[in-house]
Amino acid sequence: MSTTELPPGANLAVLRKARGWSQAFLARKASVSVSLLSKIEVGDRTLTPAVAAALARPLGLTMAQILGRADMTQDAEAHLSALRSAVRDYDLPGRPAVREEQVAAALETAGRLRDDVQMSRLVRMLPKLLRDATVHAHAANTPAAWATLSDVYSTVYWLAARHRWMDMAELAVTRQRWAIEQQTNPLGAALAARDRAGTYLNDGDFESGLIIVDRAIAAAQTALSGQERAFAVGVLNLRGMTLAGRLTDKAEGRREAERHIASASVAAEWFDRDWNRHHMIFGPQNTATHVLATRLDLGEPHEALSAAEGIDAVLRGLPPTRIAPTRINMARAQLDVGDRDAALENLTMAWEAAPQMARIHPMGREVFRVVSSLHRRSNPELLRLSKLSGIAL
Repeated sequence: MSTTELPPGANLAVLRKARGWSQAFLARKASVSVSLLSKIEVGDRTLTPAVAAALARPLGLTMAQILGRADMTQDAEAHLSALRSAVRDYDLPGRPAVREEQVAAALETAGRLRDDVQMSRLVRMLPKLLRDATVHAHAANTPAAWATLSDVYSTVYWLAARHRWMDMAELAVTRQRWAIEQQTNPLGAALAARDRAGTYLNDGDFESGLIIVDRAIAAAQTALSGQERAFAVGVLNLRGMTLAGRLTDKAEGRREAERHIASASVAAEWFDRDWNRHHMIFGPQNTATHVLATRLDLGEPHEALSAAEGIDAVLRGLPPTRIAPTRINMARAQLDVGDRDAALENLTMAWEAAPQMARIHPMGREVFRVVSSLHRRSNPELLRLSKLSGIAL
């Protein structure tokens, strides 16, 4: 896979200049300081999701557009076209019957590829898996069959959201919700709501995303019980704390974040170790990684690093989908407190854990840009990371 040439901060500068706007004009419209905007564009500060959302609004863009769309190889683009066609044919199964165990085995494989961040392989297998799951759901018409189809759409959403293909992401969550509503499934409905809130997260509409989350939590608390309820409520609260951390009003963000952190912590008490259900993860470990990220988004890097104490133990056993973003967040926090060497070390760990994710992750690319700018390209470890990542200095 290839990615967009520009990391978020540099992409922002191109978009601003294309409008013919000065830094002062955009900063004033976005209620951001000119000094911060200037540092972001030259690579002395990272462009955070919250600031990206604030700058996107006056430009008439989404946060995802500011962060930049990740591209794919020509071969992968052909598979992506086939996937779009399969999503479009959601109510046109029109193929021979497919055995349940065949679909289940393929979904399990897709889940492993997702957890291991093998995106190139995942995009190749998703079109057939989606069509097979569609055929099976229409033929069997059971809660399990529709839940399987919903899980496939969730994986389509995950892949699209990672690349910032927001048109596909939004269509996938619409199909996901449609599939799970064919038969009563409260847990599936909660997970579909979590993904739907993710589209608001990527669009930069954090307030609306929080409404989706809170409504889904209330429904899950009523319809579910025991560990299933704790899992559903916990997963939704993880999404809620991420949304809250990115609110423009940081006082409100802290209040909302603390509410979701407290609720997630109570739900996590139901688990000795993290559950991976429907390829979503919840438990004490994943809660800790989200608390770290939320503290960082709230502008509290020291608190984020305090929350990251014992991070090696926290990450042990989690899939690369969680390890890489957490290492990137560690690097962001260390940059904010002036520890460039530690930031570079954690960024390298992110690339080693999940190279395909780190290469397209907007904050992975942004932190690399800032680290390389601050080191002035003279650090041997930076040169090694440049070779490892394929991103030129």
